[in-house]
Amino acid sequence: MEIEIYADVVCPWCYIGKRRFEQALASYDGEVTVRYRPFQLDPTPVTAPQPLLDALAAKFGGQERAQSMAGQVTQVAAEVGLTLNFDRAVSANTFDAHRLVRFADGHGRAGDVVEALYRAHFTDGVDVGSPEALVALAVSVGLDETETREHLASNAGRREVAADLAAAHQLGVSSVPTFVLAGKYGVTGAQEPETLLAALTEVAQRESAG
Repeated sequence: MEIEIYADVVCPWCYIGKRRFEQALASYDGEVTVRYRPFQLDPTPVTAPQPLLDALAAKFGGQERAQSMAGQVTQVAAEVGLTLNFDRAVSANTFDAHRLVRFADGHGRAGDVVEALYRAHFTDGVDVGSPEALVALAVSVGLDETETREHLASNAGRREVAADLAAAHQLGVSSVPTFVLAGKYGVTGAQEPETLLAALTEVAQRESAG
């Protein structure tokens, strides 16, 4: 079964959803192929990185509200073994990060790059909009430095990522994470592993019966 995961690497619920999905897969008997699809929570260019909490405060009505939201999601993340350091995170446009994921997919390393991007943004305070940071992350999972640098410095993958983003909106993907199972069944949100496992099992049964 092919599973497409629409997500943004600066979305904390996508990070949590990824981990819960992995927990569901650990209990699933069937064969799956995972494809990572791009989505941007905010496509606005970021001319200079700023503390993420400041950006959230501007968007959601003040520092107190931003701190409260961050605290809640940090607690949920900790329950699945993730460390979110909102006080270190910086805002970033993720278009080039999605280009890197697509590039890594061609080398069989998309999952490794996605995990590295989440950890870099939420745990380590890395600016995932920075080309140099993206190259370093790629190298850390075994991709070639020169090839990665040349890819990001060129226009390679721009049209494809833009097309994928447009396709997501055409499919009606408006919140992430969204999991599309077997090309036609959607599950939205960072659902509990039990819910995701039930969905996987049900879709596998439907597909085998059809």
